Amino acid sequence: MSKMIELIVDNKKYSVKEGSLLIDLLIKEEIKVPYFCYHEALGADGNCRMCMVEIEGQKRPQIACDTLVKEGMEVRSTGTNIEKVRTDILELELINHPVDCPTCDQAGECSLQDFYMDYGLHDSKITIPEKVKHLKKIDLGSNVMLDQERCVLCARCTRFTTDITKTNELGIIGRGDHARVSTAPGRKLDNPYAMNVVDLCPVGALTSKDFRFKQRVWFLKTAESVCHGCAKGCNIFIDHNKMKYQDDVIYRFRPRRNDDVNGFFMCDEGRLSYKELQTNRQEDILLNNSIVSEERVIEELNNLIKIHKGNINILMDANLYTEEMETIVDFAKTIDAKVYAPLDVYIDESFKDDMLKSSNRASNSKTIEKMDIETTLPENSGLLINFNHPSTANADKKVSFRTHKSASEDIILPLASFADTEGHVCNEDGIVQKCEKALNRNNPSPTVIEWIEKVMS
Repeated sequence: MSKMIELIVDNKKYSVKEGSLLIDLLIKEEIKVPYFCYHEALGADGNCRMCMVEIEGQKRPQIACDTLVKEGMEVRSTGTNIEKVRTDILELELINHPVDCPTCDQAGECSLQDFYMDYGLHDSKITIPEKVKHLKKIDLGSNVMLDQERCVLCARCTRFTTDITKTNELGIIGRGDHARVSTAPGRKLDNPYAMNVVDLCPVGALTSKDFRFKQRVWFLKTAESVCHGCAKGCNIFIDHNKMKYQDDVIYRFRPRRNDDVNGFFMCDEGRLSYKELQTNRQEDILLNNSIVSEERVIEELNNLIKIHKGNINILMDANLYTEEMETIVDFAKTIDAKVYAPLDVYIDESFKDDMLKSSNRASNSKTIEKMDIETTLPENSGLLINFNHPSTANADKKVSFRTHKSASEDIILPLASFADTEGHVCNEDGIVQKCEKALNRNNPSPTVIEWIEKVMS
């Protein structure tokens, strides 16, 4: 176990592990210090020089991202001298930066904007025509656009493709004012985690083609959730907005830090999976392909349960929340039915990699295993009630609760998605995680629990 040492920052004592970086302490304790190039997943680079602090006994300011803590160290993160240093460095960062904040997609979550308000507020020493020009609109591939003029050369993106994905698509070319991020000639940014460079970019140099110009970030509401794309259970933010007179809409998924699961990142397929929650949704209640009322379908379902009592099988999706699964099991006991959850249909070896992507495409299959649910479904039954499972089987009558439109069945009932309600999932490593409700739709579909309550009432 690492030895703990004490040091002083801004006249306050802190205990920290010996050998750790000073900037990690400042970030953890929410001590305000600006930085562009440092990122906890990428380590120190030291090129932006913004994280300067004063250390007692040192002749000049030091960068916190490359300074190891020492016993008895005294640090000052504020003061006239250190703030002038930051202002001067920031002026160099801004000298060729374009004045296009009103049209930049990063506005509202831009470190450069924030730092300018804190340490800048100075007039430029050169005019706009004198600024060095670069290319403004480069399609790097994988839904990523590059604006070279906005780049502050923090090298986060290049280090990501070099050290994290090890695909080496991005590099910095040129010298001095003409240095810029680029791909090699004829090369595209095409790894399965490419869109993480958009999150890593502290300014508006790298933006998402999928999100560009769709929403200003200050209008977005955010819910904390878990990606349902595979059993890894990457933590995400669901960014959504309900415009006046319109429905609540998801605009993007972003990775949310969890050091025990996904760290800082997520795969591009999971990031873009929000689109599936908003397309081809089952919205109507169907009885023999005809739209009917909720009262009528519940009456018909109860009749079928009575007719087929003792010969009812229930199919349960392994992407449902644990609370929903428990409710289904209790419901099955009440109507004398058996519950099944075949898991082999979720296995996709082609999806798996050695970073985050799991071959198991079910977000909560671990809970199925813990509940000891039977995974082999009989071929025939009198009544088959399917709670959104992708499989089916022969039955005299079939009832399906569906989030999305599917093949015709005797009864089809619309079901809320994971973003429409809250609950828990257990990932493949046995980590239980909570998902918040994100959406408040104008005409929401009932959840599994709500449907069962309606049927049992």
